Amino acid sequence: MDVRSNPPAEAGGRELSGITPSGSLTLGNYLGALRRFAARQDDGFFFVADLHALTTEHDPARLRRLTLSTAALFLASGLDPDRATVFVQSGVPAHVELGYLLESTAHVGELGRMIQFKEKGGRPGTRASLFTYPCLMAADILLYDTATVPVGTDQSQHVELCRDLAIRFNATYGATFTVPRLAPAAVAARVRDLADPARKMNKSAPDDAPGVIRLLDPPDLIRRKLRRAVTDSDGEMRYDPATKPGLANLADIVAALTGRSPQEVIAAHGRYGELKDTCVDAVVGALDPVRRRHDELMGDPAGLARLLEHGAGRARSVADPVLRRARDAMGLVGAPYRADGGCGVPPMPTAAGRTTVDEDGERRTLQPPHQGNRS
Repeated sequence: MDVRSNPPAEAGGRELSGITPSGSLTLGNYLGALRRFAARQDDGFFFVADLHALTTEHDPARLRRLTLSTAALFLASGLDPDRATVFVQSGVPAHVELGYLLESTAHVGELGRMIQFKEKGGRPGTRASLFTYPCLMAADILLYDTATVPVGTDQSQHVELCRDLAIRFNATYGATFTVPRLAPAAVAARVRDLADPARKMNKSAPDDAPGVIRLLDPPDLIRRKLRRAVTDSDGEMRYDPATKPGLANLADIVAALTGRSPQEVIAAHGRYGELKDTCVDAVVGALDPVRRRHDELMGDPAGLARLLEHGAGRARSVADPVLRRARDAMGLVGAPYRADGGCGVPPMPTAAGRTTVDEDGERRTLQPPHQGNRS
């Protein structure tokens, strides 16, 4: 359950992406997400979605470890805290509160139609948070006035629901949220499981899964997994993902790491073993510096905590005003949580003049909620 990366929009857009710490990150996460984060990090928001990990049974100690490790891998892969905002989702309370306000906007029927709930829910012990999870994901997006959201196959329903909720909320309570515009997701490297190329390499696989390369695997383990990668028996060097998915997967990995096409990679090798050796060198060369930097960050828990709190503070400075707009629009009078512990009844809202983007992409000036504005 990962929040997709949002490419910057022409006006008012920012990169926003979250990854759920459901397992140790993989080579697929690195090629498909982390490298892209680093390349587009300026004014970006990147978070570890630890709240999403609570929708299923979990071990608290493991979740804590994976959350910090995932954040450290964000930084180790090239995110600079001076350029990008890196934080842990639960460190920004606005995510939880806006998630509930959106639950109070959503309808049971539309949540029940979500494919992921149909696949994972409906059995004894299913947590209610799995049912309402799309509202939390919508809050993740709407809190940062994200103007453009890519639509991929695995999260398309959730992104469409986010847009529907923003439109419904604005129509009911007045212009409050920027309505995200849907756009095709950027094509990203899709790495397959080395032991079963019919499946993608999944961070939620068992920790000892032989076909999954973890970013923290030592070089010897990476070498062993790649040399045992499933290919086929005909020995023909040909790029054909449909009939030779194992060989194509190795070529795709080398291509993603070297900037060549998969066809060029295949043509440069005469035997499967040669391609596997090239893949080992490319993967170890890319991941070893990441692993070493991760270990340095994890070896300084206080320093890592300071970096994440710095990022959470920057995230709160953007998210909290959006939450206040939503609270004011719905008629709530108790002041929201503040990091300094303050509370009480806030003054009447003064939102006039703030600009949002409506469902048609038109910019609209916000009116104070007490005027009864409907848009």
